[in-house]
Amino acid sequence: MSRAFVFPGQGAQAIGMGRALAKAYPAAQAVFDAVDDALDQRLSVLIWEGDIADLTLTQNAQPALMATSMAALAALEAEGLGMAGVAFVAGHSLGEYSALCAAGSLGLADTARLLRVRGQAMQAAVPVGVGAMAALLGLDLAAASDVAAEAAQGEVCQAANDNDPAQVVISGHTGAVERAIAIALAKGARRALLLPVSAPFHCGLMQPAAAVMAEALAAVVIAAPLVPVVVNVRAEAVTEPDRIRALLVAQVTGMVRWRESVLWMAGAGVTEAWEVGAGKALSGMIRRTAPGVATRAVGTPEDVGAARG
Repeated sequence: MSRAFVFPGQGAQAIGMGRALAKAYPAAQAVFDAVDDALDQRLSVLIWEGDIADLTLTQNAQPALMATSMAALAALEAEGLGMAGVAFVAGHSLGEYSALCAAGSLGLADTARLLRVRGQAMQAAVPVGVGAMAALLGLDLAAASDVAAEAAQGEVCQAANDNDPAQVVISGHTGAVERAIAIALAKGARRALLLPVSAPFHCGLMQPAAAVMAEALAAVVIAAPLVPVVVNVRAEAVTEPDRIRALLVAQVTGMVRWRESVLWMAGAGVTEAWEVGAGKALSGMIRRTAPGVATRAVGTPEDVGAARG
């Protein structure tokens, strides 16, 4: 049996996430305390008692989801179920930072600060309303890419997240994304809908944010990960620190190749994937992509207990 730990991205956030873990495991509480200190903000109070609109702001959601994932990992480690038995780690978009932190490539405080910068930079890259994202359901990557190309008409419109065989998210200028929705439905998409996001992530419009992240990443130590990290933009395992740094910059504008990453891990012998942190979205994508890979979501003390068996 070969296990991967996978870490969720934006959209999984919920008020109260991780609170029960922090109450049950001192090591999980310590994670939230460390993130609060790194950001000089009581982010944990926002996560547990705040307003969902504030938590969903990109600059808050990104470090908050990472903190919740690392708290869940700390709980697993307290039960002897940590990284020792893990073959690969991977994360969806911001979850890649969680994966690198889990693998010891990035320190917790640096990860929190990088995600705060990343969230602010991605939000600032495009004025509100200029960009949008949409989920195309029932189309594969080739069909969705054709739709995006047809809809662009001189604007930016491209596949941003290849999530599973029938779910692709596109990103770009609002008008182009709206045109793509109509084209996708005409071409047989089961559903095509705008996503409630504040910026068009993982497309060429994010280039200003990529420049900010290149500078921020140049200033932090990136160590060789304890286990290989399957990275979004390559859909393969990477272990070299300089390459990890460069690929994190490329990830800002590049497509999240999640479906291919799952298939790569399955091809490398992974038989089970544990989704560490908030939500269960990645588990569904994995089941639809590689039905032979068993999934488990670990976001509560009960989940940790079930994993312990």
